[in-house]
Amino acid sequence: MVASPTDGSMAVDGPRLVTIRNLSKLYPGTQALDAVDLSIRRGEIHALCGGNGSGKSTLIRILSGIERGEPGGSIEIAGRRVPADSTTAQFSHESGIRTVHQNLAVFQDMTVAENLMLGGGFALSRIGNIRWMEVYRRAEQLLARFEISAHPKDLMSDLPQAIQTQVAIAKALQDIQVGDDGLLILDEPTASLPQHEVETLFEALRSYAASGLSILLVTHRLDEVKRLSDRVSVLKDGRMLGVWPTQELTERRLIELIVGFDLEVVGSSGSGTSNQVLLEVSNLRADKVRGASFTVRSGEVVGIAGLLGSGRSELLRAIYGDLPHESGQITFLGRDCQGLTPASAMALGMAFIPEDRAQEAAFPDQTVAENIAVSVLRKYWTKLHVDFRGMRSDAEFLAETFKVKSSGVGQEFQTLSGGNQQKVILARWIQRKPKLLLLDEPTQGVDVGARHEIYLQIRAAVNEGAAAILVASDLEELAEHSDRVVVLKDGRIRAEVPKDEISAQRLSQQVFTEEVHSSDGY
Repeated sequence: MVASPTDGSMAVDGPRLVTIRNLSKLYPGTQALDAVDLSIRRGEIHALCGGNGSGKSTLIRILSGIERGEPGGSIEIAGRRVPADSTTAQFSHESGIRTVHQNLAVFQDMTVAENLMLGGGFALSRIGNIRWMEVYRRAEQLLARFEISAHPKDLMSDLPQAIQTQVAIAKALQDIQVGDDGLLILDEPTASLPQHEVETLFEALRSYAASGLSILLVTHRLDEVKRLSDRVSVLKDGRMLGVWPTQELTERRLIELIVGFDLEVVGSSGSGTSNQVLLEVSNLRADKVRGASFTVRSGEVVGIAGLLGSGRSELLRAIYGDLPHESGQITFLGRDCQGLTPASAMALGMAFIPEDRAQEAAFPDQTVAENIAVSVLRKYWTKLHVDFRGMRSDAEFLAETFKVKSSGVGQEFQTLSGGNQQKVILARWIQRKPKLLLLDEPTQGVDVGARHEIYLQIRAAVNEGAAAILVASDLEELAEHSDRVVVLKDGRIRAEVPKDEISAQRLSQQVFTEEVHSSDGY
């Protein structure tokens, strides 16, 4: 039996550090937060969960002093209380709040010491020269204090992602001493981490909490919520549903709270059989791809498992004609695709959704309708004008089909939540009825409800005879949604895992071991 939520007033494990009362935020046409109450204890790891557009980012921005709430609410931090409509970045900083975002704001071509000093200031001589010995000494002290396995003179680009995240945290917390009141806000801290580096970061966070630091963790990865947090708060449509002890929530119950309904099972096509060969890749070499060979048949989702740098994204781009081929052959629908370009790939029936939707897949300052219509613009051109009414009507139908939450298809794309942005991009391509979907991290930064809806649409397209190649760093996700998985290492396909053998554990073994084997001869 799941315990009823509390409002924090029944906290027994520690005193409150942060108390938020009646916090609201109204944007034009959108109630982002609606009378939210929340408390965070000293020394706890508190997870903040909710779907895209639930109000998590708004709450973080107000706590950080970037934005202000509406009159009538209040925020109290370490005994210092301020009206919600009077918060400032200075108040938040002086109260010990530090925020580390998904984009770490570290400089890859600078050393660890230089990055750390950017957060606290360089030691200077009387004439303004940098005192490098002092800089390195201070950096060594910080690395020791935060138990970071790095050297002050290491380049950031040479460090694992987990260590880079720890450096970013140390940079933010360096002026907060052990025993001081402090709140570290982490926004999707593991989004760019390989699976084997996540535990390194978790050990560091547990150590920080044990020393008395409070941590507010925002993540879409519910297994991490279960493993790391002490309590969980759930936001939905700007309202706080409640606060639960993490140990009393099952992952299924947490999903139900976030999405507000029981999830429909996203199954395979049912027949379990492959149809015609749509795509053949033979000894392909392009950039990091160093000799990949595999086939894809209609009616299946083929997963690509591999570490960052293994050539996953490059493989999809090479198939789509976005990377030049050094050698090898790609055959699609029986046609030799030598010299293929993205335009000709689209014409043949391919659709590509890249990993970085903001930079490579969207027109941020254009409307939802325009972003959906861009793949079929010729449909709306007449001899004299553009059929904006038809464009809007089609966009409204697709937005409803893909459950895009917005104020209307005239809303700017960049103002949508991440999950709704991704659904718009998927709708853009599905309307073309592609034969092959190339999907690079299609649910990165997307909440569990939007993720489910995206895979329903992908599976529907596949069940109608299309095929999909799916790249996902989350091996649980890859195992759940793939009909078979090929393992990519150093740009080569090293193994294939059939449907009846797919599991996250099996994929982990294949991805992280030096030698992989397969009964299929890879």
